[in-house]
Amino acid sequence: MTLNGISMLWDWFSRVFLSERTIIGVSAVLAAIAMIAGFTPWAIVFFVVVVALVLFRLPQSRLPADEPVIAVPEQLGHHLDAVPAVLDALDTPVLVIAADETVLFQNDAAEKAFGSIPQNTYLAARVRSPGILDMVRETMATGVVNQIEHSERLPSEAVYIVRVAPASLPDPAAGPQIVYFISYRDISQARRIDRMRSDFVANASHELRTPLASLKGFIETLQGPARNDLKSHEKFLGIMNEQATRMSRLIDDLLSLSRLELKSHIAPDTSVDLAPLLGHVGDALAPLATDLDVTISLDLPKDPVFVQGDRDELIEVFENLVENACKYGQEGKKVEVTLGRTPQGGAEVTVRDYGPGIPAEHVPRITERFYRVNVEASRSKKGTGLGLAIVKHILTRHRARLLVRSEIGEGTVFTVRF
Repeated sequence: MTLNGISMLWDWFSRVFLSERTIIGVSAVLAAIAMIAGFTPWAIVFFVVVVALVLFRLPQSRLPADEPVIAVPEQLGHHLDAVPAVLDALDTPVLVIAADETVLFQNDAAEKAFGSIPQNTYLAARVRSPGILDMVRETMATGVVNQIEHSERLPSEAVYIVRVAPASLPDPAAGPQIVYFISYRDISQARRIDRMRSDFVANASHELRTPLASLKGFIETLQGPARNDLKSHEKFLGIMNEQATRMSRLIDDLLSLSRLELKSHIAPDTSVDLAPLLGHVGDALAPLATDLDVTISLDLPKDPVFVQGDRDELIEVFENLVENACKYGQEGKKVEVTLGRTPQGGAEVTVRDYGPGIPAEHVPRITERFYRVNVEASRSKKGTGLGLAIVKHILTRHRARLLVRSEIGEGTVFTVRF
């Protein structure tokens, strides 16, 4: 048998039955007995071979039986480096706060939602909500998990469930370190759906009451006194058709407004050239302008003017503004649409009419739902009172501003700045 074979056999035997200390001790005893018995050369050879085999496998030997086996990670000192990578994988905004209320880390979702917060910045310098700050301090004092509902107004309205929880992270150098995780769970969609339902019921019931009452009255008249009056039939059916058309427009606008509210916090990411878009709006409203004896004048640059936006929604914005200018500024006989650049390099669209103008006290409220400067004039022009509310919601989603300037007798200027 070769030396390697002997080593393998002895290694197996020792793993199963013996430890290195036992092997050396037993071998020494056997060698001594052999020497006493007169087998001196063989005893020396046997003892040398045993010692050599034990030393040969010593680097791979086991720990002593009385010492516990502990698995120690190779990168124990760098375990905290994995925390940012894990938090960046979440789509929920998370801030990691130290015990001195400084920001240790924010994940990518938090940076996208609230902007960049430099490391070691005090939380109170960037989070201005007293409710959140009080909640964090209470958790630091008591160690109890807390949460509140918090609303953000800018850049768009958002509602969050903000939760703070303590966590103990082991630190090989300084011992366990207590940090606090602040997470923001976005419940804006649920709140918008709830508000949409309640607003739809309230607005629809209020605005549909009048046309429904008219329809009911005309139907009762046709079934009763005017049952056989063909002339009255023709007259009343025409009015009923107008009322039904009005209800249809109203419901369409309410649904459009509700859809816009659900995605108002999501900014469009496509690029749109405003020059051909405004040309399309002018062509689409040319028949209406002709019927009203109004001229639509377009002043568009030769170079393209691109903005980030949704083409269909921007068409709806400028169709509303130009249509209103034609209807309510009809006396001026002219509507001017101008596309240009702001001093800061952004795009700017102005829609100007030369009508009677809007009284100053009404200007701040004209984008409210169902707000009308003149109720009779609005209904006679088939308005629903939702056009400018739709415009406002679309521009909010596009991170654009609507400016209104009006003078009595001079007309009104609507300016959209991107």
